[in-house]
Amino acid sequence: MGIFSFFKKKNTPPDGAAVATGAGTGAAQSRLRSGEPSRLGLGHEAERTRQREIARATAAKIDAIESAMAFDIFNEPELAWGSQARSTGHNPARTSARIEADAAAARGPDTLPVLELATTELLADDAVPDAASAPQTAPVIEEIAILFANAQLALAEQMLVDSLAGVGQRDRTVWWMLFDLYQCNGAQDAFENVAIDYASRFETSPPAWNPLPHAGVDPTFAGVTPTESFGPLLDGAIAPQLQRLLELAAGSAATRLEFGRVKAVTPDGCARLLAALRLLRGGGRELIVAGAAELAETVRATIAIGQRDASEAPWLLLLELLQLMNREKDFEETAMDYCVTYELSPPSFEAPDNVANVANVAGARAPARSDRFMLPALIDNNAARLFDALDAYAEQYQPLVLDCSRLARVDYSAAAALLTRLRPLAAAGKIIELRDVNHLVAALFRLMGYAEATRLFPHRY
Repeated sequence: MGIFSFFKKKNTPPDGAAVATGAGTGAAQSRLRSGEPSRLGLGHEAERTRQREIARATAAKIDAIESAMAFDIFNEPELAWGSQARSTGHNPARTSARIEADAAAARGPDTLPVLELATTELLADDAVPDAASAPQTAPVIEEIAILFANAQLALAEQMLVDSLAGVGQRDRTVWWMLFDLYQCNGAQDAFENVAIDYASRFETSPPAWNPLPHAGVDPTFAGVTPTESFGPLLDGAIAPQLQRLLELAAGSAATRLEFGRVKAVTPDGCARLLAALRLLRGGGRELIVAGAAELAETVRATIAIGQRDASEAPWLLLLELLQLMNREKDFEETAMDYCVTYELSPPSFEAPDNVANVANVAGARAPARSDRFMLPALIDNNAARLFDALDAYAEQYQPLVLDCSRLARVDYSAAAALLTRLRPLAAAGKIIELRDVNHLVAALFRLMGYAEATRLFPHRY
């Protein structure tokens, strides 16, 4: 029996008409006692029909609430485009809406992603923002996405900043787009200033600084990228994974590691991962690290200042992760704690230029695949070779997972051309996923109708 079943059966007249709230019931009874005419007693067929429809809608909504609560309790899939809870207050839990993308992918190519609303949305319809401010329809979001695509970055930034006091009070999309623009341009000070306002407005932790490649740089490597996912325990058993990854990385220009599922670490696991990271950082390869910040916090929880008999491996792995994330202040503080604990000279922080080939992205909950196709930092009108490579990739793989973690910007005309190439693949039964899309590009893709042929997964804040 559903948890709301008792409420369904109460106050239900014989003709099937249900009363939505207790307040409404009391008001009706009060009118009858005082002799006030009641519309329910006039015998109008139209009124009885309307009450039946209200009863059906109420029962359907209760069923939806039960289903959503069960989904929230037992499932935790990855956030997908358009499924984020539409926040209107200060509760970050409103962002808990999810899409069951991976389950849909397993069901087959003809299955579209299933949209699920958060339980809080079903309970508070009157708290939903105006439709015009929703990310799918807000004209200002669409206009900014086009400006950014056409490389009018200054104007796009100004419009985003101006939108924070309006649309941004009800919809976080404009904040996320502004964060991505600053990370694309390397504007860390501006990013951190806005992040403080964001954390205050929505009572949540401020987003971390993970700069995207600059939109004006030459396109970086594009192609199939070896990927390995770790977790939930990082221990000595990861040795075969690391060996396989190192072998694949030797013949690839880029490598991706995902730590979003790691919940615990051991000294042996830390030592093995540390050695692999140092090897992967060398040779001029690109290294994409998903969930480095989360892994760093997990490792930090295992160390204690002054425990000299404990292994050094977790300390050294933590320092390596802070180095990869270019968090110099945290690195220096941790290095001093390491020095105090082991009475050794602290490691030195390397200049950012020495880790420029490392990209950090948010931890992913989607299953890792070794067949991701990494897109370049910029897709413009000179993308013929890229499109040909995508066609070749599509001949060998299903589903097609396009890694957008390094993708900063797509020209408007190039976006139209890319969609033209992807639509026939989708029509032929290929499942196409665009993962870790920045919110500026995601807004452009949504505007242009990419959702008809692909599954869009913007990165998380």
